[in-house]
Amino acid sequence: MSGVVILGSGMAGWGAAHRLNAGGVPSLMLEKNGYIGGHAASHRFEGGWLFDEGPHVSFTKVERIQALLAGNVAEQYRRIPARVNNYWQGHWIKHPAQCNLYGLPPELIVDCIRDFVDAQSVPTPEIRNYREWLLAAFGKTFAETFPMEYTVKYHTTTADNMSTEWLGPRLYRPTLDEVLRGALLPKSADVHYVDEFRYPTKGGFVAYLEAFKSLSDLRLNHTVDSVDPKGRTLRCANGVTVAWDRLISSMPLPELIRRIESAPRDVREAADTLACTMCVLVNLGIDRADLLEATWTYFYDRDIFMTRASTPHLQSPHNVPAGAGSLQAECYYSKKYRPLDRSPEACIEPVIEGFRRSGILREDDAILFKHAMLIPYANVIFDLDRAPALDVVHGYLRDVGIEYCGRYGEWGYQWTDEAFISGENAAERVITSLAAPGRTARKR
Repeated sequence: MSGVVILGSGMAGWGAAHRLNAGGVPSLMLEKNGYIGGHAASHRFEGGWLFDEGPHVSFTKVERIQALLAGNVAEQYRRIPARVNNYWQGHWIKHPAQCNLYGLPPELIVDCIRDFVDAQSVPTPEIRNYREWLLAAFGKTFAETFPMEYTVKYHTTTADNMSTEWLGPRLYRPTLDEVLRGALLPKSADVHYVDEFRYPTKGGFVAYLEAFKSLSDLRLNHTVDSVDPKGRTLRCANGVTVAWDRLISSMPLPELIRRIESAPRDVREAADTLACTMCVLVNLGIDRADLLEATWTYFYDRDIFMTRASTPHLQSPHNVPAGAGSLQAECYYSKKYRPLDRSPEACIEPVIEGFRRSGILREDDAILFKHAMLIPYANVIFDLDRAPALDVVHGYLRDVGIEYCGRYGEWGYQWTDEAFISGENAAERVITSLAAPGRTARKR
């Protein structure tokens, strides 16, 4: 037996390895790529350009996680104020837009405020989906002009097809005073749920994970091809077969279930029902650094190709050559709702055109670096099919004794610290089960 096997070397995988190591339990970690990090990986390109797989930052308030990540980079990290803005039809709007209507067309402001007041003056109706939540929280005009449009671009489906389970603190609900002040005054109080974040000085976000490598027997380039829960073995594409006593998976649930040949039909169908966006990241290197003051920017217009953009050079000057700037654009698709209709490389020019239309790029800017990559699993889509399908899949995995963790194992909207803690929790369950050797998996 190989004891405890962990699938994936992202935040959740290392959370599991960290807890197991602290408990004196050795583990074997299998990673399909030739590098660690999973969705939290960083990529360095020739010429001094570094891009993460999306705008990964750490804004955890959990002091234990703060100290752990800071120690991993020998306290060499930057504390950066979070600056977030929005672009809509030629207007730049401070985030969140619902508290910062100043400068928008007067007719739109009046309609937004009137509808907001109307929505607050009636009892909150039964909320059955995200659309109904938006209407109750913000009123019709604002909801349909801003968050419902962004939903289609970011989640690739409509608000009436989504639940509200993912919201948490992500959408701020203002008071009438805040709406009015934000409409009448050019400056408003900061109410975004992220006020500052921490980012490694060098090496990209994945630098936070490098020190974890000693916690597990790490095997790179080991793609899992099949999993046999009954025989407690798995086979990799390179021909390696691994026996396991306990298995912790941070793999995307649809991928994991496809590899379990014995999974019942209803479980396979449920796993195939789970929806997730895929993201084309377009990375650009520019010959100047004064591109944007914002850490990240949301684009509401459907005719602006990208959904969100970030500025990696503001996270660390070591992410770019001296004097240069960088932009990373996120363009979202999904197998279920918006199939990818072009190659990743074909997204580059539409993104550049969007940056020029919004004024972020000038016509005379020299673009020194262009690159596009496809992230097959980006964000979980909380559509109305998710909850019942997830119950089936998770129930099956519990029955066959496979632990799951992380964004794609829990199939949730987890930030980096939440993913790490999810891995720790999965490991804790394994430690508990190892302490009770007579315990067996429940029969389905």
